[in-house]
Order: sequence, then structure tokens, then C-alpha cells
Amino acid sequence: MKILYINHFPLIGSGSGVYTSTIAKSFAKKGNSSIIIYPDNNDKTNEEENITYYPVLFKSHKLPFDFPCFTTHPLSTFAFTSMTDEEKKLYEDVFRDKIEEVIIKEKPDIIHGNHIWTLSGIGAELAKKYHIPLVLTCHGTCILGILEEEKLKHNWGTKWAHIAADYSNRIITISNDNKQNVERIFPNNKDKTILIKNGINTDVFKYDKAIDKEQVLKDFNIPGNYDKIVTFAGKLTYIKGVDTLLDAATIYEDNNTLTIIAGDGEAKEDLIDLAKKNNLKNVFFIGNRSQEELNKLFNIATCSVVPSRKDAFGLVAAEAMASGAPVIVTNHGGLKDLVNDEVGFLFEIGDHNTLAKDILKILNKEVIFDKNKISQYAISNFSQDKMVEEVEKIYQEAIKNRLN
Repeated sequence: MKILYINHFPLIGSGSGVYTSTIAKSFAKKGNSSIIIYPDNNDKTNEEENITYYPVLFKSHKLPFDFPCFTTHPLSTFAFTSMTDEEKKLYEDVFRDKIEEVIIKEKPDIIHGNHIWTLSGIGAELAKKYHIPLVLTCHGTCILGILEEEKLKHNWGTKWAHIAADYSNRIITISNDNKQNVERIFPNNKDKTILIKNGINTDVFKYDKAIDKEQVLKDFNIPGNYDKIVTFAGKLTYIKGVDTLLDAATIYEDNNTLTIIAGDGEAKEDLIDLAKKNNLKNVFFIGNRSQEELNKLFNIATCSVVPSRKDAFGLVAAEAMASGAPVIVTNHGGLKDLVNDEVGFLFEIGDHNTLAKDILKILNKEVIFDKNKISQYAISNFSQDKMVEEVEKIYQEAIKNRLN
């Protein structure tokens, strides 16, 4: 089977990028051919068996601007809603040419569009032209894009989103909340939606009690040693709620407690300033890190926090749990479906006082979690293998329907 993946963002720095890369590699390992079209600022890709990369370069002569985003990306803060009509046409034309070129060259059996938005709509038109089935995954932020366009009385991405949804064979949603939003916005395609939760790469994210905390801190250039470690990993944007964690740190921080923030984004300098304003001494910003490094970070964490204001699924929480960390997440979106009292706590968005209390319960061992059990819970409920099996059924069903 040949699968053409189309993503609106680079393969690093966003949840949909990680999803696209992960699922493409999983199908490639099973002997299928994975083909990926995506925006990027450079064309450096690793050669991998059964995977072909087709980056579309921004900040180039064809696309002399940054790739657009729904919110922000560590590599770009340019918003879809800020695009001029000329930029939109360039964007459409370049991707249309690339997608058609790849379809003719690679002859995919199926197209998988990530985000119900412009590129998936263009992909749908071309899929229809070449009689190829289309599967979509809604990652959540495309819903924010549609709502933002509605507020601004725009209809560019929304128009393409409906073209994509109408042609698609199936629409994969990643949480109950995500599914409800898709069915509300695309009521005529309600019967196409299916819930398949994101999967953890268990080859990378796993609990390993042999990981040495002192060495990991040294590798992250963090001086000293600490008994208690609170972690966050993700984009440094307002929507991810890191400011709530930094406000909570004014309550839980002491000389033996470290807070590590992994990631990058437009809010980084503001968050560094907030840490200084809050007079926090043991907060370290370590930038973007590989999945292997994040696994080590989560393994040494006393707890990991996901304080998002909006999150369709919250894969990073599942990854932290797979690595043995108890998690504290907001009672919102897909996050509330991930966590029970055996693996962590839920708190309300922006409530730094409750967040601090929950963190202290773990730091002070008022509540003790079993790292092995947390890891087993995450792997049994959110494994990548399980997700891939379900997606494969969707592909086979879509291809069979096309042939019939």
C-alpha cells in the first residue's frame, strides 16, 4: 500500500507533525510506502526505508514568507488569518503543483490529510480528479482556525475544510471533545467520523529506572542536583498555559525542587521574564528536545504538568505517563479523557493555586504513584501499535470502497 500524507506543518515542533511522522514510519516498517508532503524552512531529511519526503520550502523565491499557523509554531509565528490574498494564492498554487506532481509520480493508493483545512481541501480536489480515496485527521487546531475565521468573517480555510470533509471517506478524531466539535461544524459528514486516539511511540517512551538523574541534568546543562523535579514539555505559547505553572511554582518551589521547561515558541522571552518577576530560582528553560531526550526528562520527573488552555488530545501527557511520570493536566478537551486518580490529577484552566497544591501532594509524598503502573496504563491504553491497527482498517475500507 502507498500512502500519501499531507501535513500543514513541519514534522517537528507540532503535535500533527509528530503524528504524521510517527504514523508514516509505522506503516513503512510494515512494508508499505509512506510519502509525506509538508512545509519547512529547509530540505534536510533523513533517508529512511519506504519513506519519501517532499518538503515545500518557505522563505524561498516561490514562497517568500514563513509557513502559516493556526496559533504559532516554534519555527513560525505567521498566522493564516494574517495572509494576504496574494500569499494565499501562492500557497495554494505551490502546494497544488506539488501534490499533483507527487500523485502522478508516486501513484498513491490513499491520501491522508492532517488538519481539515486548506491543503486537505486541495488534496481532496486532486484525489477526486485521480480517483484516490481520502482520509482526514482533525488535530483540533483546525477547529480553532475555523472559529477564528468565523469571528473575523473570513472564509478561506473554512471553504477548503468543507471541500475536504465532503470528499473524504473517513474523518479520524483524536478525543471525544474533538469528535463532538467536528460533528458540530461538519454535520453533513457526521457519519464519517471515528474516534482513534493518538498513539505513543513505545519504542521511545518507556519507564527505565536505570536512567541516571544526575547524568540527565548534566546533559541538559543544569547545575546541581535536586530530589524533586517538575517538568513541562511543549510549545511555549499562551495556549499551553506555562504561565500558570510558573505562578504555581511561587508556591511549591524550594531549594530542593527544580522546574524544567522543554520547548520553544513566541512566548519564551515573556515566560523567562515571568520566572524572574516571580523570583523563581530553580526554573530552567532547555529548548526543543528530541523524543529520546524527553523520555529521559519524563523518567526523572517527580511529576509532569500539562496546563493547556486548549488541547484536543494531549499526547505529551500520554508520553510522560509511558515514561513513568504522574501527570497533572487541565480538565479540558482530550486531556480529561487521559487521566484518572491512578495516574495523576485534573485541575481547572488557569487555577495555579490548585495546581500548586496538587504538585505539592506529589512532591511531599502525600499521594504516592507507582511509576510502573502509570507506564503500563499509558502503554495499554494509548500505544502506537493499537492506533496504527485501527488506522490501517480505515485505509483498507476506504480503498475497498473506491474499487467498488
